[in-house]
Amino acid sequence: MLKRKIFKKFNDWRISTEKKALLIKGARQVGKTTSIRAFGKKYYRHYIEINFEKTPSAREAFAGDLDAKTIILNLSAMGYGPFEKGKTLVFFDEIQSCPAARTAIKFLVEDGAYDYIESGSLLGINYKEVSSYPVGFEEQIEMYPLDFEEFLWANGVSANVINSLREAFECVTPLPDFLHEQMMKHFRRFLIVGGMPEAVVTFLSDNDFEKTRRVQAAILDGYRNDIAKYAGAEQHLAKKVFDAIPEQLCKKDKRFVLAGLEKGASQRKYGDATQWLADAGIAYFSFNVGAFELPFSFSEKRNLYKLFMLDTGLLCNMSLKDMQFSVLNGEIDINEGALTENFVAAELVKRGISLNYYDKKSRQELDFIFPEQNRISIIEVKSGDNYTRHASLNTAIATYPDRIHRAMVFNKFNVFAKPNEPSNTGFQDGHGEKTGAKANVQKGEASGSDAVRLTDEVLYYPLYMTMFV
Repeated sequence: MLKRKIFKKFNDWRISTEKKALLIKGARQVGKTTSIRAFGKKYYRHYIEINFEKTPSAREAFAGDLDAKTIILNLSAMGYGPFEKGKTLVFFDEIQSCPAARTAIKFLVEDGAYDYIESGSLLGINYKEVSSYPVGFEEQIEMYPLDFEEFLWANGVSANVINSLREAFECVTPLPDFLHEQMMKHFRRFLIVGGMPEAVVTFLSDNDFEKTRRVQAAILDGYRNDIAKYAGAEQHLAKKVFDAIPEQLCKKDKRFVLAGLEKGASQRKYGDATQWLADAGIAYFSFNVGAFELPFSFSEKRNLYKLFMLDTGLLCNMSLKDMQFSVLNGEIDINEGALTENFVAAELVKRGISLNYYDKKSRQELDFIFPEQNRISIIEVKSGDNYTRHASLNTAIATYPDRIHRAMVFNKFNVFAKPNEPSNTGFQDGHGEKTGAKANVQKGEASGSDAVRLTDEVLYYPLYMTMFV
């Protein structure tokens, strides 16, 4: 059983005094059912699991009156139970397949006799009508594939090591070379394996990448089946978009261009299909922001976007078949750094950070920008050796020093910081410093969400430290 961060959220909900039903959303195969099942069996005397897709007959318990007493009586008559007040967790899995059960949550929660968790892989897809959503009676949590820290846990990396990494990030101090090299090995494996639990478990069992690829292929087939089954009239368009994600990310600017799908393709034709993938949790939008100011909503352009996969392992599987070997041997800049930028995007999403990129008339682009401490933080992703060459970042620092909280470059080298020294033209390529050089800031001075950043400074971090942003 993999250790997952969501367990703490489950337990916080369990001991809450104002109990609501807990709704777990997320794409298929991210570990929702397994995690809820393990939690229920550990903390409750009675754990009752009802899957509305595997057992369609269970929907009949909600076919009549939706008062709590009637529903529990119906479920008990079907063989579910025992129901013991205060000691029972009822788990409704794939609840999107029983809209009446979703409506009934209000009455079950009001009754207060038992705890309820709901989950579903396609809760963002309204392909079945819910007559009344239980607003005010649900606490919602999004679940994702394993993040890199969870992957390290699965690989037996100790808390002391991870704390050392976190301290290096917060204090902007280099790691011992050996430790950095070991983390980069884990990072390269994570790019290939990804964070889908079944793929991780398969890989850890015998380090067989071929078996892992077969698991990933089966997950991708499952997603394509969902598209065919639930995307309705948009299914052919959604499948086109889904299959085009790797190719589009391999472009230098990585922007998703509909014209690459077919001649004359338009947002009007493909917009709903693309949104379906995002609603299903399979892909993540990163929308363009054309002005370097808050709030982003004032200048966000929803028709200009990048489209990332939820998992680098799946993206790797969809791409070149020999990519795994190249990445494992250090070529993480393969395919224009598509994997590394996708890794950063997915890690940010798992931390609740909305994805936006800055692009001003195609002359100045920043990979990721996000609000932090009422200012804007910048992330540039550099997978090659020239990671200190970032003219757009230099220009942003020179032009908007009072608007920037942190300027970070994630790359394959060790931690350090250096002052930004823009040229007279406002652009500077920079030649960087030797990897592992002493940081140019005092300990703890320049990073972390509560720190005050020196606006002429660039912070360089290894890619795996995205887990601490």
